[in-house]
Amino acid sequence: MRTLDRWPAEAYNGHMLTIRREEPDDAEAVARVHIHGWQAGYAGIMPEEVLRRLNVTAWAQRRRDVGTADPEHPFTTLLAEVEGALVGFTTFGPYRNNQDRGDLDAAHGEVVAMYVEPAYWGDGTARALLAAARAGLVERGWSDYRLWVLEANHRARRFYERAGLSADGERSTYPVPLAGGAAPVGLVELRYAGRLDG
Repeated sequence: MRTLDRWPAEAYNGHMLTIRREEPDDAEAVARVHIHGWQAGYAGIMPEEVLRRLNVTAWAQRRRDVGTADPEHPFTTLLAEVEGALVGFTTFGPYRNNQDRGDLDAAHGEVVAMYVEPAYWGDGTARALLAAARAGLVERGWSDYRLWVLEANHRARRFYERAGLSADGERSTYPVPLAGGAAPVGLVELRYAGRLDG
């Protein structure tokens, strides 16, 4: 399998965008983009108290614990950078049955995550990341892929629909934990699917 660690820099909306693989030292920067993406993208969807308490240090440590930058990890994370600053990332790999990273279905690919700093929304960064993820999925032998998106996240759904994916009828509930022992809030997710060979 060919491993492409760095895509050539391309111009997007007046800046040069570089895409490369995640490295261990990137954990904190990736966590920061991840949290900013949640706070902006899920505002009005997730409870404000959940978004307010997100912690970069804790999320970065979780990335280190899971080993997302390890080349042998079943999932690959690609980073988008502008002038050396991280502005977005995507993670892809085998499909997770029931969204369980311990139960993988090698018959299908999946984009597990796609987050971009809000200042770079709509400038082509997300399109470049999705194209790189698709190329990585093809390199690993998949001809189709799936992803999960919150039903209420209409911006993300429009983005994926413009990219050729469509909801396939599968639904799930994402449990959002609340503080103080309160029962989690269940948010409906839709599964989207698309081809990689077209």
